[in-house]
Amino acid sequence: MMNHEINRAFKNRILTGGPLLMPGAANALAARITEDLGFEAVYLSGAGLTNTFLAMPDMGFVGLSDIAQHTATIRDATELPIVVDADNGFGNALNVCHTIRTLERAGASAVQLEDQTTPKRCGHFSDQQVVPLKEARSRIRAAVDTRQDEHTLIVARTDARATDGLTEALERASAFIEDGADITFVEAPLSIEEMCKIPVALNGTPQLVNLVVGGKTPILALDELGEMGFSLVLYANVALQAAVHGMQIALGQLKETGKMDQDGPLASFLERQRMVRKDHFDKLEQRYAF
Repeated sequence: MMNHEINRAFKNRILTGGPLLMPGAANALAARITEDLGFEAVYLSGAGLTNTFLAMPDMGFVGLSDIAQHTATIRDATELPIVVDADNGFGNALNVCHTIRTLERAGASAVQLEDQTTPKRCGHFSDQQVVPLKEARSRIRAAVDTRQDEHTLIVARTDARATDGLTEALERASAFIEDGADITFVEAPLSIEEMCKIPVALNGTPQLVNLVVGGKTPILALDELGEMGFSLVLYANVALQAAVHGMQIALGQLKETGKMDQDGPLASFLERQRMVRKDHFDKLEQRYAF
């Protein structure tokens, strides 16, 4: 399926369907597993990419080329819509223009931009700083103006809840909507009461809520969040945290016992080959054999 068609279907799903549950993926294999399990979209997490690719914290260590490369590999691996975390756009409005062009070409269905300064920090850390509202708005306007596909969605995130309180965060999100953002994302509300206020205050524009296991925002059921008015429910790094846990268990057992067989806490060899579509490449090899 062409990316334009993926984007159009995704935009229609956001506007007309119920709440969409979206896991994060740090690489193409995680995205393939996400699709195999029947999810409707996947999120390329900047935190997950930084943790997995560099074994470093989410503090602004990955760049546009890293994110574009991983977007392209995920697009090759799956036909799911990809929501790409582009941090703060990597500079001013002109840099944002370049970011949008690059990520659209790589296969993004939506691009998320935030209002943090450089270097940015995970929204569930402490000590974030946000740029002045005029600068933040210029980023969103540049993104909206630059996209080539009208169905490519611009997700405008604000971290102002952490720096200036919920009222300021809602005012910023409202301004981003005026500038053409398709979805807004108020990061890290601290209570159910705060979560309830977000869709009410920004009524009419799809809202994304980010649920970080162990983070600042209360974890609620998908149906509850849909009733509140959230359109996208993001679990950006569940797969990553599960992978870390799984590797610790399996490698810990290997270290303790000195051996590992098919009864270990592993996917089977056959399942591993299924997930990377070895049968597809076997057929190609046979077709082009000489």
